Amino acid sequence: MSTPVLYDNPGPRSRRRIAVASVITGIGLLAAVTLVLVQLYQRGELSEAKWGPLVNPYNPLFAAAWTGLLQALARNVYAAALAMVLSLAVGTMLALTRITSAAWYRWAVVGFIELFRGLPVVIAIFLAYRILPELGVELPRVWYLVIGLTAYNSVVIAEIVRSGVASLPRGQAEAASSIGLTRGQSLRLVQLPQAFRVMLPALISQLVVVFKDTSLGFIILFPEVLSFAGIAIQSLDNPLQLYFVIAVIFITINYLLSRLAVYVERRVSRARPTSPTPAGAAPHTEPQPLAGTSTTGG
Repeated sequence: MSTPVLYDNPGPRSRRRIAVASVITGIGLLAAVTLVLVQLYQRGELSEAKWGPLVNPYNPLFAAAWTGLLQALARNVYAAALAMVLSLAVGTMLALTRITSAAWYRWAVVGFIELFRGLPVVIAIFLAYRILPELGVELPRVWYLVIGLTAYNSVVIAEIVRSGVASLPRGQAEAASSIGLTRGQSLRLVQLPQAFRVMLPALISQLVVVFKDTSLGFIILFPEVLSFAGIAIQSLDNPLQLYFVIAVIFITINYLLSRLAVYVERRVSRARPTSPTPAGAAPHTEPQPLAGTSTTGG
């Protein structure tokens, strides 16, 4: 059994204190949950009329509620897929531009990245919705949401890509240069493939953020999940139950994406070579003692 480095193993008295504190905390949480459930029951929030349209398939409103909910969720997924693809493409382009830019115009690229990094995503969506029509660019409403999400998330992905390239050993670029590759060819053929492999978990985590941010489409009246909830509440009169179900759906999807990031990180770390033997070189072996000699001192 390994010994902790930063702290000592608790003794019998400490273990008793930890056990007592855990039991007290558990009792407190159970009491809080019980109190909340009692209050909800007294207010009629646990009744069949409130939960039936969402959890009871025999309820006459169940099919209509879930049909509208799934259609709205599909719009979220569609907007998220578009924003993810565009954010990856624009973010990679921004990162390469920043890496290869000359000093006299690098300030423009850095300024653009820093501007949108500091801009709240809800403001980016609202600006796309208000400014583009003023410029004569009329688009379906989903594209204003996608453009706002892309403007914000692409600069974050650009920094992830730039950090991934910067984390590679300097010898990778030098080796590419020694065989006659240009700076652009070195980035495209040698450095970027390795960098993407290193930063893949961080990219997947950022894609989770993109999916969550699609719920902000309600500010431009895009018919996604939250907009559907606002309309459904008027007829179902169960805002608490409906928002709870929507929260569970978002938590489930984001949890699966987070587990995917963990899985990819483990696969990448397991597949990454430790110290490859150069081609044509004999593998390193420990020297063997001569026959009749002893390997111990004395």
